[in-house]
Amino acid sequence: MNAEINELNLQDYMQQLGEQARSAAAILALAEPAAKNNALAAIAEALMSRREQIKQANAKDLQQGRDDGLDDAMLDRLMLNDARIDAMIEGLRQVTALPDPVGEITDMDYRPSGIQIGRMRVPLGVIGIIYESRPNVTIDAAALCLKSGNATILRGGKEAIHSNQAITLCVQQGLKDAGLPETAVQFIQTTDRAAVGMLLTMKGQVDVIIPRGGKGLIERVSREATIPVIKHLDGICHVYIDDQADLDKAFKVAFNAKTRRYGVCNAMETLLIADGVAAEILPRLASAYREKGVELRGCERCRVIDTAILPASEQDWSTEYLAPILSIRIVDDMQQAIQHINHYGSHHTDSMISENFTRAREFLRGVDSSSVMINASTAFADGFEYGLGAEIGISTDKIHARGPVGLEGLTSQKFIVFGDGHTRP
Repeated sequence: MNAEINELNLQDYMQQLGEQARSAAAILALAEPAAKNNALAAIAEALMSRREQIKQANAKDLQQGRDDGLDDAMLDRLMLNDARIDAMIEGLRQVTALPDPVGEITDMDYRPSGIQIGRMRVPLGVIGIIYESRPNVTIDAAALCLKSGNATILRGGKEAIHSNQAITLCVQQGLKDAGLPETAVQFIQTTDRAAVGMLLTMKGQVDVIIPRGGKGLIERVSREATIPVIKHLDGICHVYIDDQADLDKAFKVAFNAKTRRYGVCNAMETLLIADGVAAEILPRLASAYREKGVELRGCERCRVIDTAILPASEQDWSTEYLAPILSIRIVDDMQQAIQHINHYGSHHTDSMISENFTRAREFLRGVDSSSVMINASTAFADGFEYGLGAEIGISTDKIHARGPVGLEGLTSQKFIVFGDGHTRP
């Protein structure tokens, strides 16, 4: 595929993708829910029937990754085995079962003039999605964009090129079998980084860009894009243990939020503890974290309680470790916790452990994040857990989508007006 594209002008190739996506988006916007669901079912069938081809393609990527010196964590993210292919198929079925948001009419109301005004949910149009490593994102992105009536142009990482190409063949086979345009989901068939730069500036052909990957990728997309971006840059998540917390609950939540998975954006990176309960809960948590191999970095008040805790620097409070490292700070009260979160956090997900409902309500209002939780682990910040099915990413922006972006986040609303020959005086 790369050789074919290299022989062409890359600009012409990207232009062709954009034009095909725009034409397909017009068809998808009018597609009935049954047609889109049939396509999702056909894609699932194609994944099952081409399972061995997908694994063979993935084996090529894994071998290349080993040759290139990828670490074990990256290789694990890249790997597709039977269980992960089954999970992709199950994800398609879950998206199929979700209500179709396109065409939903809400807020209908008669105005004094006699006209009736409401809102209709509509697709965004063409969505460019740039992602790294995990080839299962290809299915997540295709499924959500298809169900929400959007055409999509996908750009995966070079380390997963063979896997993504094999999966894309399944997607396009499913679209064809369901009578929908194969160009509704297109995969950029080159690893040339220049293609990303072109995608980010395809105004008029691409309506929104969604990056999924590391900080470097998202910073580049944010810097270079000339079209809207749905993104989150960091996942600096906090758990605050209030002095009116149930400490058994606090222990379970704070331990799970950090140790369930380290390399995910909803993992806790900073633990805040109210001074009134720190002497009781910190030693218990510190011992449990150390048993799991978590490195602890804390403020001076923490180190008075536990001298084995390493000193935290100012930079630690604003670092997304994505690793078994945790920063800990003892705060005077909830207000100081909220101030810390809003100053150092990334507006992703933050949780408070407390039995005081009045304080909980104040925490919910005061913390400026896309997900704010009470007595629950930050690990729940996930589209599947929120009942959205697969998610395309998590947005920490305030305009349009915020939090896990599912079907509704991939649509917009337009005003609709009904009259009966009405004219305005």
